[in-house]
Amino acid sequence: MIDALVRGALEEDRGPGDLTSERVVPADARAGARLVARAEGVLAGLGVFARTFELADPGARVTLSRGDGDRVRPGDLVARVEGPARALLWAERTALNLVAHLSGVATLTATFVERVSPVPGVRILDTRKTTPGLRALEKDAVRRGGGENHRLGLWDGALVKENHLALAGRGIGEVLADLTDALGSGVALHCEAQNSAQAEAAVRGGADVVLLDNFTPDALRELCPRLRELAAEVGRRVELEASGGVDLDTVLDFARTGVDRISVGALTHSAPALDLSLYLEPLEPLEPLEPQESREPREPIGRAGPGSPREERG
Repeated sequence: MIDALVRGALEEDRGPGDLTSERVVPADARAGARLVARAEGVLAGLGVFARTFELADPGARVTLSRGDGDRVRPGDLVARVEGPARALLWAERTALNLVAHLSGVATLTATFVERVSPVPGVRILDTRKTTPGLRALEKDAVRRGGGENHRLGLWDGALVKENHLALAGRGIGEVLADLTDALGSGVALHCEAQNSAQAEAAVRGGADVVLLDNFTPDALRELCPRLRELAAEVGRRVELEASGGVDLDTVLDFARTGVDRISVGALTHSAPALDLSLYLEPLEPLEPLEPQESREPREPIGRAGPGSPREERG
């Protein structure tokens, strides 16, 4: 999956050919690169970062100084790359975009997890609000940040939502009973609830997880104990999940309502890229193409994150 994704991204970027590198950089030139953190965060996607250079040229060699899930600070060396200069120039933007985005997902997840840490046992989960084609990588990044994954897709868990009920033409109890008959006890049943009546019907109907959507923290504080009592009456354990209206300012309030888990779509659809830079230098002396004046130390050839004029120019 990674190879198919990366090959497509590389070809998208290069198209018929790199108009600049193929005319400016000698074909036999070799280069080195350093991936350096410019902000504090949690890393993810280093495997796909390395694979991007390997697919651009089998002669590229990547050495990782840090691993996925590691926390970095500004100035920390993350990885080194060596290989044909043209290949490194081809791969650097794709590799940097991927690792910066995935590290941003891990970093935002870690921030949410830290915010709810005063309430032991409450877990932070992602959703299916992922970038098409990147879901497996983004969900892995969530785990690197200390979060948990909701279902990976439509195939590995049943989640009854408002739209299902509207189109099925049946109530929550009937729909859950149908799913239990069809899927057996080996598949966890999740059921979304928009109000307290739906939440109670989901508990009675056999839902393993009741997703309490767009409830306020005050409403959840009142509802969660009632749902716990109802679950005890029917003799089963039910997990309660809060979703909707959750951000870094409110997540602790949600955690203190008595829910077991909090799902946050922003982990994957709104995470800012972690600020990382890739610095390239020649590995061997090259004859200049034309006389050059002395200059200041090189700026990074690529940078991911806010505040870079180079980033705006692509």
